[in-house]
Amino acid sequence: MIAHLAVEIDRTSPVPLYHQLAQQMTAAIEDGTLKPGDPFENELSLAERLNLSRPTVRRAIAELVERGLLVRRRGIGTTVANQVVHRRDELTSLHEDLQRSGRKPATQVLRLESIVDERAAHALQLPEDSELIFLERLRLAGDQPLAILTNWLPPMEEPFTAEELAADSMYALLRRRGIRPVVGHQVIGARPATAHERRLLEVPKGQPLLTMTRHAYDADGTPVEFGDHCYRADLYAFDITVHER
Repeated sequence: MIAHLAVEIDRTSPVPLYHQLAQQMTAAIEDGTLKPGDPFENELSLAERLNLSRPTVRRAIAELVERGLLVRRRGIGTTVANQVVHRRDELTSLHEDLQRSGRKPATQVLRLESIVDERAAHALQLPEDSELIFLERLRLAGDQPLAILTNWLPPMEEPFTAEELAADSMYALLRRRGIRPVVGHQVIGARPATAHERRLLEVPKGQPLLTMTRHAYDADGTPVEFGDHCYRADLYAFDITVHER
């Protein structure tokens, strides 16, 4: 059953009509009025009901598709995405980033084990008592420590070995096992380093670290990774390009 979303369009407002529509559709998804998997009203029906042109409605829907809030599937139509994400972009690992910049990545595997972690299980949409794969790695650029990478993964039929993780990126290993992260939701921040992190990253007391938490999903919206990483702020930066709406 396709619900008809209540939308109010103010034609006297300087805000473009497509953006007014996109804002209200976004709010309905974020507040749960429209739930993951719900079918979305088609472009023609929405245009006729709101007395808007089809290009206006098409642009609003395209904006939400681009942001990962709606998904178009042939034979099914447009539905609300399984996960709400902030942006859709290429997902790369730090290992791959270092290689692309001409630097030699090196990895020390600090921990590789099965654990129960309530926070990570929630992020991966699994029961709280699930046995998760836990990884903690120190990533170096040459012989210089750069980042501590902590990851939780759902159980898999062919678990990683420490030797594999020391030699290659986690994303490359996932892809070899048929698991392909295609969408990421990342939160970037900063905080003081712990004593453990200062020792591994060789930073003085009081020097802040850059942080990034990531939820990664496959093409079906299934969580495939939860990561909590920290980086030396004097050696690493997040470079993001943004565009005017």
